[in-house]
Amino acid sequence: MKILVTGAVGFIGSHTAERLHALGHEVIALDNFNDYYDQELKDLNAKALTKKGIVVTKKDLRDSDFAKDLPTDINYIFHFAAQPGISQTSTFEDYFSNNIIATKNLIDYAMSCEALKLFINIGTSSIYGLEATFPEDKAPKPASHYGVTKLAAEQLVLQKSREQQMRACSLRLYSVIGPRERPEKMYTKLIALGLQDKPFPLFEGSDKHLRSFTYVGDIVDGVVSVIGNETKVDGEIINLGTEVEHTTQEGIEAVEQVLGKSITLNVIPKRPGDQSRTKANIDKARRLLNYNPQTTLLEAVRKQVEWYKANF
Repeated sequence: MKILVTGAVGFIGSHTAERLHALGHEVIALDNFNDYYDQELKDLNAKALTKKGIVVTKKDLRDSDFAKDLPTDINYIFHFAAQPGISQTSTFEDYFSNNIIATKNLIDYAMSCEALKLFINIGTSSIYGLEATFPEDKAPKPASHYGVTKLAAEQLVLQKSREQQMRACSLRLYSVIGPRERPEKMYTKLIALGLQDKPFPLFEGSDKHLRSFTYVGDIVDGVVSVIGNETKVDGEIINLGTEVEHTTQEGIEAVEQVLGKSITLNVIPKRPGDQSRTKANIDKARRLLNYNPQTTLLEAVRKQVEWYKANF
């Protein structure tokens, strides 16, 4: 199959592109290489894809003519590209243009792909709001610009399914961790600062937050399993993550255990819009995709520490 992956040098997108290539698919990898975080990590991910024989092309989905050189015989589109996370350095315009305008432009391109079997939107548990413990039919209450614009992007994609113009689904991911995690995210930052014997900035009260910390390999298992299940997943929203909950404090302790050292914490003011609890309800994913994540938190942290030490 010929598969387009957007956001392909990002954290989860790069792992998915690699997995699809390993499964024998032809992967077309797109990314705009924006400066949201250090280019060093994006270049590292791009090199990893290139070594596997995947050609990475710099494209910005916000450009109306981004698709002028792209083939139209695409079978699947996996849409990871987005303005990620909850960040005080990102403006509403950043979220709006990267999450809504870019998605609309990609949908317009998808409509020209006559061989398209499925458009897979990558959503987020942030769509649910301050707590994300619900099945997919729960009314969303996003509490951040990120969550609001990701909900809008999701609905733009699913609209085409409702209109029977293309098959589409949206996968809402939960607290993904592992190798290639972005540098501002919890575990990469914990590992980096722990190795440097520097204090970790902890948002006030977040040590008690509950999370479905899910290993990236388990997430990719669910993402790629939609292939061949187009009829089952068409029009559906599906949660992907682990049902096992851990507090942020337990996450910190897992990193300390793997590093063999204590990490000093520097408590800073709360971050607006941050979720207090995420626990993936994956009943639908089990039913439709036979989804069954298995990696423990400690195993995931070990793999991430190994990756960090090998590359930084």
